[in-house]
Amino acid sequence: MPDPIVPKGVAHVAVDAVESPDPIVFALQPNLSMLAFTSAVETLRIANQLTGQILYTWTTMSETGENVRCSNGIEIGIDAQLGDTPTNACVFVCSGVEPERAATAKVGDWIRHQWRTGRRVGGLCTGAFTLAKAGILEGKDFTLHWENITPFREMYPTLDPLEQLYAIDDRIMTCGGGVAAMDLFLKLIYDRHGAPLARAVLNMCLHTVQRSETDRQQSSTAAVIGNRNDKLVKIIAHFEENLEESIDLDQVARGLGVSRRQMERLFKTHLNTTPKRFLQDLRLQRARILLAETDMPVVDVAIACGYESAGNFSKRFRETYGISPHRFSAGHG
Repeated sequence: MPDPIVPKGVAHVAVDAVESPDPIVFALQPNLSMLAFTSAVETLRIANQLTGQILYTWTTMSETGENVRCSNGIEIGIDAQLGDTPTNACVFVCSGVEPERAATAKVGDWIRHQWRTGRRVGGLCTGAFTLAKAGILEGKDFTLHWENITPFREMYPTLDPLEQLYAIDDRIMTCGGGVAAMDLFLKLIYDRHGAPLARAVLNMCLHTVQRSETDRQQSSTAAVIGNRNDKLVKIIAHFEENLEESIDLDQVARGLGVSRRQMERLFKTHLNTTPKRFLQDLRLQRARILLAETDMPVVDVAIACGYESAGNFSKRFRETYGISPHRFSAGHG
């Protein structure tokens, strides 16, 4: 284990002295999100700095013991190969893109052992894929990065991830990645050492608001489209929730108390597109995610995204992305 780190700083927060630090183990996987990892570890580092104490220690591990390259190409040093951890450790799997490939049987077996022997375990960004591989998520509240929720549900249909910043369910802790890892670790600091330290760490990170567990990962539909028209927002929300189904635009309009012409006008005025085109773009975006992040055959992806014909799906995909779905899938295989 590396030497504990207590950097020097000007700001100071007094907390009760600890008999021993809390050990945190980060199991880093290939193509992990560097933002999620550093958001977590820097939160711990700042807690040590502000108190002048070794409140936390951290160790990096990998399946082979070799350094791991992040999704941005930067390599992170590894302290040890997967193995024994302190009995009071919190163990986090840090993943990123192509998480199903990183979720090997060996890592799954290791994290399951950590959990069964009493440790708290977690997943940062897409680490939930490995927790699912370990078979420890059944009946638990958990989350992962929103972009990967759709392929996760396809791979694990009996599991239902929450679309929120982070989730803590007994000894399982997960977050959606990015700076949500900071929110999760601020919560751990708050629970362990109190509000003053958590608030001070928040301020040191220039993270102006400590967000709650159930806050959304994504901006609201209104914020994304830059419009708060209630009917337009409701139409888009209906599209997003029913992409795998056949959607009758006339029926959607009637259900929301507008005519088909009014619906067309809403999309033209506020988004400069048509409802049909907007719906197709949503379906193709989901298809692109499934093709990139799962091993689903193209015909199954077409069905999952609401296309009755694989041929029509392939044509639309090629028109939009300049490549056939088969070649796109092979390029990510």
